[in-house]
Amino acid sequence: MSINSETSALERMIEDACSVVAFTGAGISTECGIPDFRSAGTAWKRHPPMPYDEFLASEANRVVAWTRKFAADDSFGEVKPGRGHRALAALMERGKVRAIITQNIDGLHAAAGARPENIVELHGNGTYAVCLACGVRHELARIRGPFEASGRAPRCQCGGAVKSATISFGQRMPVDPMRRARAAALDCDLFLAIGSTLVVHPAAGFPMLAKESGARLVIINRDPTPLDDHADLILRDDIGSILEPFISGAV
Repeated sequence: MSINSETSALERMIEDACSVVAFTGAGISTECGIPDFRSAGTAWKRHPPMPYDEFLASEANRVVAWTRKFAADDSFGEVKPGRGHRALAALMERGKVRAIITQNIDGLHAAAGARPENIVELHGNGTYAVCLACGVRHELARIRGPFEASGRAPRCQCGGAVKSATISFGQRMPVDPMRRARAAALDCDLFLAIGSTLVVHPAAGFPMLAKESGARLVIINRDPTPLDDHADLILRDDIGSILEPFISGAV
């Protein structure tokens, strides 16, 4: 099947669907300047996130973690939503995409205009921080200045340690996003897996959950995935190019 016919097939499947769920990984954000986690030489490799138990272990570790966090953020620059993010937001606005389940922590789906209440961030969000004791939100811009001036890891007014609002290695997956993602996968009739290697579990289990519940499965990714044999349609072209026509509502 040629890429043109594959794209036409995707358009028909979205048109015919009553409830579409999009599941997104790092590949949807690479055109925005955010590298995927596994590529060599990326900011993730130069400034690796600290495992959760190490973050909790000491003040010194938390200083290292925050130093890495801000260094990685600086390397990305000011990122904006890409064509894929804007296309999914447009499809949500038109009532086609009911939910976006994302493994990404960049906040770009909301920045593109997707309704926050319909975005499920499985691995948290790196654009702000939270107190690990009381859960209060802290803005990064207000944390950074005092941190760099004092060299001390940020703490909440309650005394709790403040951490980027992401799920670190070794940290328990949040219950509510997992519950919402499962409900969305069970309730859709078309599941779009976009820009994900589909190897990170438990998140990678949602496409098969949707498929086994009767939904059609579309995989849009640069490289093969372990679920390709189960897909109703596979597209290997550039993600932004595939999804761009949906921005304007031309399809």
